[in-house]
Amino acid sequence: MNKKFDRVAGIAFLLIGILFFIESQKISDSAYGSSVGPKIFPMGLGLILTLLSIRLLYETFKYKTEDSTKEKLQYKKFFIIFGSALLYAFFLEKIGYVVSTFLFLLIAFQTLERGKVIYSIIISTVFSVGVYYMFSELLGGSLPGFPLF
Repeated sequence: MNKKFDRVAGIAFLLIGILFFIESQKISDSAYGSSVGPKIFPMGLGLILTLLSIRLLYETFKYKTEDSTKEKLQYKKFFIIFGSALLYAFFLEKIGYVVSTFLFLLIAFQTLERGKVIYSIIISTVFSVGVYYMFSELLGGSLPGFPLF
């Protein structure tokens, strides 16, 4: 584990989470008088990100002293995931949220850990379909649909 990287990432994610939470308060409430409006989802994401980053910062104080061996940076994995994120953003409207999210997650999972393809497919499917259903059907938001519909 890299204590310095984790602390910097924890602080960055903490600031992003707080920004999400604050900016979600500026989203107008639902016009229908429902207590669940469009700001609930980003506010929840900001709160979760804030809490997880606080936990990460807390965990960095429990790290043992760093070994003298430096961990090699994995540029190849970074560029694969970065490139797939760019392709994800490009194809989101063209092939829909569910398909593009599924493909992005599958590529990312397989880049980070080879093997366990079935688990990667199951998790990617459940996440992409679950978020689509939760956001579109339950919260009434809109995401790019399936390419054939």
